[in-house]
Amino acid sequence: MATSPVPPPVPGWAVWTLRALTTLVTALILVQPVLAGLFVTGDVGMLEMHSMTASILVAVIFLQLVAAILVWRPGRGPAWPAGACAALFVTAELQSGMGYARLLAVHIPLGVLLFGLSVALLVAVWSPRVRRSRPRRTPEAAR
Repeated sequence: MATSPVPPPVPGWAVWTLRALTTLVTALILVQPVLAGLFVTGDVGMLEMHSMTASILVAVIFLQLVAAILVWRPGRGPAWPAGACAALFVTAELQSGMGYARLLAVHIPLGVLLFGLSVALLVAVWSPRVRRSRPRRTPEAAR
């Protein structure tokens, strides 16, 4: 019985790109309640800044999703970051729509959910397990 060789780790550039974008996403999500709070306390210009940051955040989450797909498919890494980033992207789009519609009863809880998802993803992508490649499928394994 032959042992299969250990697969090479996921390319460092892919993992570090995902880590950097995930860190940026989490930082932007942390800024959002501060901007909203400043608006509520009377600085009306902060609403425009909150809106602009939301647009930037959705764009960065999309880039994060692309990075997660690159870790998964060509990098042969785990698939879960791509799924988590896709869920984060859909939630952020929904969150943004609820904010523009002024549906704060949905907007605020979604913001809390986004924060929780982003922190969980941040911890996960900084763990060493993201660098582990999936083993290659062999014809013997398919039987």
